[in-house]
Amino acid sequence: QVQLVESGGGLVQAGGSLRLSCAASGRPFRAAHMGWFRQAPGKEREFVAAIRWSGGSTSYADSVKGRFTISRDNAKNTVYLQMNSLKAEDTAVYYCNRAGSESFIWGQGTQVTVSS
Repeated sequence: QVQLVESGGGLVQAGGSLRLSCAASGRPFRAAHMGWFRQAPGKEREFVAAIRWSGGSTSYADSVKGRFTISRDNAKNTVYLQMNSLKAEDTAVYYCNRAGSESFIWGQGTQVTVSS
């Protein structure tokens, strides 16, 4: 019943920046935490960052701490991921979803490719 649409990916040089967006729609939308996940070629999906819907507390994977920032707009049911100082190792398809509890149906994700 919840549709997740990711956008904002693209091709960027190492050291560059991108901002990803995740728009959630459908009724009802209930998620205490929302997060970003990524899946690189040949690898399993991994956790990147999460944010509490009420209060806005955040958590990050060690690999992205200090470089990525997760945020949200409650009124728009949208989650963002600001990615700075991108590395080739960040290349992956990025997805958003409910975090810390049962996931919604996964969306298509958005491709992030970082060239070195």
